[in-house]
Amino acid sequence: MTPTPPQHAAALQHSAVSLRQFWSTHCANHRRGTRSALSAHTLRPYLLQVLLCILLLTPLTTVMSAQHLVLASNKPLSRLHGFDQLPHHLHITNDEASSHVQGIAVDLQRGFIYLSFTTKLIKVDFEGNVVGSVRGLSCHLGCLDLDTITGRLYASVEYKDDDIGQGISGGAAKGRANNFYIGIFDTEKINHPNINCETGNVMKTVYLPQVVADYQDSVTNQGVLVPHRYGCSGVDGISLGPQFGTTDGPRMLNIAYGVYSNTSRTDNDYQVLLQYSLDSLDKYAQPLVQATPHHSGPAKAQARYFVYTGNTSYGVQNLEYDASTHYWLMAVYQGNKSTFPNYALYAVDGSQAPTLETLRGMDSGEKGLVLPLAADGLQDATTGIRGWRQALGSTGLESIGNGYFVIATSGSDGTYQTATLQLYRWTGDTTSPFQLVN
Repeated sequence: MTPTPPQHAAALQHSAVSLRQFWSTHCANHRRGTRSALSAHTLRPYLLQVLLCILLLTPLTTVMSAQHLVLASNKPLSRLHGFDQLPHHLHITNDEASSHVQGIAVDLQRGFIYLSFTTKLIKVDFEGNVVGSVRGLSCHLGCLDLDTITGRLYASVEYKDDDIGQGISGGAAKGRANNFYIGIFDTEKINHPNINCETGNVMKTVYLPQVVADYQDSVTNQGVLVPHRYGCSGVDGISLGPQFGTTDGPRMLNIAYGVYSNTSRTDNDYQVLLQYSLDSLDKYAQPLVQATPHHSGPAKAQARYFVYTGNTSYGVQNLEYDASTHYWLMAVYQGNKSTFPNYALYAVDGSQAPTLETLRGMDSGEKGLVLPLAADGLQDATTGIRGWRQALGSTGLESIGNGYFVIATSGSDGTYQTATLQLYRWTGDTTSPFQLVN
């Protein structure tokens, strides 16, 4: 709890003394057999003292529950025990060539921010000073999410042979084996810059054979053989949160497929999420050796879910659970199908359980567990799909509680990639659901 400021201490002490005197007098009278009438007139001054205590204490109360700060006042996100405030604006520059920032994670308890710059992970403090980094990756390191209890940082990791893989690794990506992982970083060991991703003992990975199979499989759609089941391009968005249909309980990890943009197919209009318990991942996690990638991972996810949004460009870029709304927010690059609204942001209502449905657009008549979109934002009159057009969050989206978010936007200084982090408040407004905090 935040310490009580001196200007309130005297008033609180006076109130406590007055209440104690009242109670002592009342109890003494009761023991003597003298009943004091507790009328409204008698109680009024003491009730006012109680109200004064509440008013003085309430605005200063700060509660931390896991990652989520709950502030009883409108003050901006002070961390516990007098630590520095989270900045409203921070500018970070990578110090080597890379692609743009892909995701962020904020550790309010320890005072650090993590940024994925595609092939490099950077750890900074709240003033933007680099505390540590992990380099040497030849993969696509995407969305991030932090388990603040264990200090583990989870990330989507892709090694693939498509244009994205070749853009990262050049000709070496052509013809190489496709491997998709959940990356797990030990953040306490990220304590100096330029730690090698393989030899630094900071990173392990869990193999995802279902994703590999869906990426490499071909299926029939509208009578034509097409590559990549569900349009799967790999994995990207990742987040921790409670089981769908609940608002508390054990946290589950959900990782979202990337989905290729293709306007001629009808079987690529769902976002696809695979779900794992954290315990199930631990026993498979192995150190990363990029020359000889391991295949240690669960044969199947605990569950696979579908969200009907219409096709997007590369699927869910950032997935983020927000405990204030119980939404699983999905920031995407907008799709191109004219029959869909092509929003930039969607929200799954995490308080609602999935339903088993026949999946639309599939030749096979396949059934799947479909998650409902939240009854919020804009609603397309033709499809009924809901969402927002505000294009924020696809390169970094972090809920920090009480309706506040840190959002990263990508840029460049002409030589290196940059990330600008700013504080936003969720309003849910149909035009601008994220409002910049000035």
